[in-house]
Amino acid sequence: MSMRSTLVMGLSLLGSLLLLSGCASTSGGGTNYAANTTVEKKRSVDPMELRSYRFPQTREANGRNTFIFDPKHLMWGAYDANGQLVNQGAASGGKGYCADIGRSCRTPSGSYAVYRKGGAGCKSTKYPVGKGGAPMPYCMFFNGGYAVHGSPHVPGYNASHGCIRVPPSDAAWLSQNFMSNGTKVIVKSY
Repeated sequence: MSMRSTLVMGLSLLGSLLLLSGCASTSGGGTNYAANTTVEKKRSVDPMELRSYRFPQTREANGRNTFIFDPKHLMWGAYDANGQLVNQGAASGGKGYCADIGRSCRTPSGSYAVYRKGGAGCKSTKYPVGKGGAPMPYCMFFNGGYAVHGSPHVPGYNASHGCIRVPPSDAAWLSQNFMSNGTKVIVKSY
């Protein structure tokens, strides 16, 4: 093996290790999550950008808890009724196109309210297409079939059929401590 080949292999391995070490952190007692570095060409986010983005500490109080998802920064923020940021973390929304259904899967932007919740055993009735049964632990439905729910796969890009994926521990915290029927859900624009 030539010196050049050895150098290229070494740099490639080093680059892979550096990419895998990227992480996004949460505040308010949250957990650090490693960013998945698999990149969707159409909508990718630099792991460094994920690591540095933070929601503002306060927003206008609206008298109820508010969950905000930002698909550009792949983050969620939780504000209490007084407008104080109490937690934030990594998230992934709907992707630009889903081949299995032949259309865009983007999470619809706008303002909604949670209308139904499920526990740790919540499952999709629609996906995978034709079968259903995809795990959606601690699902919190806010618009039709769209929900915030836990997933072990929260990549560094928007990847779902439209639901907002958060790490399972975050979904449990949100469901048990923060979101109830009527909690405001804001989905920012892509």
